[in-house]
Amino acid sequence: MSAGEIACTCATLILHDDGIAVTAEKIATLVKTANVAVEAYWPSLFAKLAEKRNLDDLMMNIGSSGAAAPSTIAAPAAGAGGATATAPAVEEKKEEPKEESDEDMGFSLFD
Repeated sequence: MSAGEIACTCATLILHDDGIAVTAEKIATLVKTANVAVEAYWPSLFAKLAEKRNLDDLMMNIGSSGAAAPSTIAAPAAGAGGATATAPAVEEKKEEPKEESDEDMGFSLFD
């Protein structure tokens, strides 16, 4: 990842965290203020991403596998009591890799 991409990412997150609308001009202004040179198209790409995707969801899924199915659990709306329910965590069972012995490889230490 280039310094320009990182700068645009940080600028997008700063704007979103402050509750400011994420636009290409505002991203470019923050990047320029940080004295980072970026390609002219990066701020507009990040602004379009912010328009089309929920940044809170993207931040919550950082580090998740790209091959995993997207989460379809929606956050419940606050009821009359204001209580919210949480979905139970789903645990995946992972197979332990089988250790190979010398016998499995067709030779032993003392042959």
